[in-house]
Amino acid sequence: MKDELIPPQVPLRPPQDVMRLQRMGSMFPTRLSFLRSLMRRLAAEEVRVTRHHWHIDAEGFGEAVYRLDLGGHTYALVAISTDLPDEMRTDRVIATAWDTAYVLYDGVPDAAEIARIAQAAPRQEAARFTERDLVLSRANKSVRLFAHVVQALRDGTQPDAEMIRDVGYLMRTTAVYGNGKFGIADRALIEDRPGLEGPFAAEMLTVWLIRHFTHELVEHIGGGMLDQSLKRHLGIGNSTGLGMAPFLVTHPVLLNNWMMVRETALARVRAFESVGLREQERLQTLADRAARHLQEWHVPDPCHQARIVALRADWERARQLIDFAKPQPLDAAMRAVADYSCDVQELMASLLIEPFGDLVDGLADCMADPFGPLLDPLPDTAALAALIEEHFAWALKPDYAAPEGCGQFWYVSEAKQEPRLGLRFEEPGAELETPLDIGRRVKALYEALPRQPQKISQFISAHPDHALAATRVQMAPRYPYAEIRDNLIAADCLPIDMLRCKLSFFGASKFDPKSDRWTRITLCQGAPLADELQERGDDWWLPVFGQ
Repeated sequence: MKDELIPPQVPLRPPQDVMRLQRMGSMFPTRLSFLRSLMRRLAAEEVRVTRHHWHIDAEGFGEAVYRLDLGGHTYALVAISTDLPDEMRTDRVIATAWDTAYVLYDGVPDAAEIARIAQAAPRQEAARFTERDLVLSRANKSVRLFAHVVQALRDGTQPDAEMIRDVGYLMRTTAVYGNGKFGIADRALIEDRPGLEGPFAAEMLTVWLIRHFTHELVEHIGGGMLDQSLKRHLGIGNSTGLGMAPFLVTHPVLLNNWMMVRETALARVRAFESVGLREQERLQTLADRAARHLQEWHVPDPCHQARIVALRADWERARQLIDFAKPQPLDAAMRAVADYSCDVQELMASLLIEPFGDLVDGLADCMADPFGPLLDPLPDTAALAALIEEHFAWALKPDYAAPEGCGQFWYVSEAKQEPRLGLRFEEPGAELETPLDIGRRVKALYEALPRQPQKISQFISAHPDHALAATRVQMAPRYPYAEIRDNLIAADCLPIDMLRCKLSFFGASKFDPKSDRWTRITLCQGAPLADELQERGDDWWLPVFGQ
């Protein structure tokens, strides 16, 4: 590629600043988030969603099938709605029954396949599936809002706008499973398919189709049509816990690629010597929208609500720091908020990327990991030690023998086969610890390296317990954003920061932490409805009510 075809950019923010939990836990969705990329793809292909099968009774129970064509393949969402007693409804992963269950199906299911899925999907983990089943999910009603919307439609009116604004979804998923879970298709089956090749594209397509079903379900039960603007604000809720957090550690190349793309997009827009009038107006409009979004964001937890309130006030000052008369005004804006909180800095980063799709959207094609880790060979253990000193100085600092340095441990629950976090000095099970303690392992490797250089293969052959750490160290030069540069077993480690980072790449908003280990979010809020993919376009960053 000729140099003049490569967009200019300022230096990327260094990994030692970006890959800290405090900053990762402050991230906002961007136009590169997976839902946004998927919506652009659906619009570009003029995808049409059609109802293939509808066998739902007057109370809203039964099954429905929706189909669409994407990238030369046909897919269907099979939705199963059941009568769930109130006492069985919970967000917890320990649940055994849900209001609705879903399968994203490869092709269009015939009557026998619909019957099979109708039997299996409501059982979720207790059932087994086939490779025609690409994604498995389940969701519960937001009971108060769901009942209110149904009753309003039955009365011939529209539901209360404030309730729609404050809740923002009719149903809340408690899992969206892909990649071979419980016998469904492995990722390899679809990873090269146009439209689904991006990270979590199949899962995001499933969530968007579930949203479509919830709208049609409530209209069917209520016997009326929701106003389009109200319907658009009704996304899909989600409850996400510790099961999601280890992914960022066990998929270091993916994490690197996601972060690298986001940082590259920011570096490109910061390099603008000036910004045109149209883009100036757009940034000002979006800054206003961000302020409205923050005003509409309320959570019950007093600590997190205080954080939102502080962000609202800080954002009013920070947005005034965008001075288009300065040279490189967007770079100057990021520099101007350097002393503000990570929340303000990451909101500013997300804002500055948003108006420049022509420059950054193509980077989304670099977010997958088609090859796995590629390691550059090292001559000996001395070179390995040098890499640790250069890239893992953060890992050498903690005292991992002290209670505060190893107060928690990660393990997989036997009952649900889901990641969990235990308290090492209060709970049993530390002998089942899973290897997410990358920092501790790298420090142990460093301390075990011989004084006299030897071949790495020779060292690992004699010390196989250091193989994982050695691999992560060798990855560092090629994948600088692959590691979370904090102690993930420290007593004060907050997994909620890992959750928010990953969920921001999904496109989540309205984070509502219920503890430091799980959160509720909203997906697809403000996203185009199935019948307006072309006309609505891609303008739904940080959605606000009435947009």
